Amino acid sequence: MAILMKGAEVAAGMKETLLAERRALQGAAPRLAVLRVGAREDDLAYERGLSKRFETLGLDVQIVELPEGIGQRDFDMEFERVNGDPGVNGVLLFRPLPEGLNDERARQTIDPLKDVDGMSPVNVARVFSGKEGFAPCTPSAVTELLSHYGVSLEGKNVAIAGRSLVVGRPLAMLMLAAHATVTVCHTRTADLAAVCRGADIVVAAAGRAGVIGPDCVTERSIVVDVGINTGRDGKLCGDVDFGAVEPIVSMITPVPGGVGAVTTSVLAKNLLKAAKLQGW
Repeated sequence: MAILMKGAEVAAGMKETLLAERRALQGAAPRLAVLRVGAREDDLAYERGLSKRFETLGLDVQIVELPEGIGQRDFDMEFERVNGDPGVNGVLLFRPLPEGLNDERARQTIDPLKDVDGMSPVNVARVFSGKEGFAPCTPSAVTELLSHYGVSLEGKNVAIAGRSLVVGRPLAMLMLAAHATVTVCHTRTADLAAVCRGADIVVAAAGRAGVIGPDCVTERSIVVDVGINTGRDGKLCGDVDFGAVEPIVSMITPVPGGVGAVTTSVLAKNLLKAAKLQGW
């Protein structure tokens, strides 16, 4: 039976370090501004978990809820207002935005020192060049989880099924920096199963339920599932066919309860880092 890599255990392991960093900062609590357009249930669920986690760490969360029907001009103005607020140390924009809005101006104008989820071109460039910056929280959560469970990336062959700028590509850069050999593949890769079978670590981030099945893994595979989908039964599931894959592999993350449970701790880590960079 595979070792189940649970995110809650990783978050608990990070908590004391984060609390120590918070205590080392003098004065008011660092503040994260969360911009949400509309009220999608997945956004609300993440927001609730984020707020609860930040409260336990002594960090402030400011929720900025914008109506789903907001126009591009008004959205850009609201974003610029929050981005320019000296009382805000970090800005998190829930994406994707509703149809009719785009985040391009927000990506281009966000203060790189407040960009705690790594969406600005400045931080993207830093991640891709191997320099210190803010990487997106989900890729960072993957590396935190593997490190917690004693999985070294050095010398490992990694297959990342997914090529988005939010997960797949920045994760590849983080793993290359840790001396892994990385193959970025996707749903149009010829013989995806064979590519994944040849890897020590398989990361599923394609955004399609069941894309990683039993033909993609071996008994030595370590599988990290980043996907969040709704299955035919209406329940949350990942990109991995968990029921078929778990009996085969050596280690695997569940969905829910895996990588997603680590992202809020990574976000808190980035907020504390941002506050320090801003001179707190």
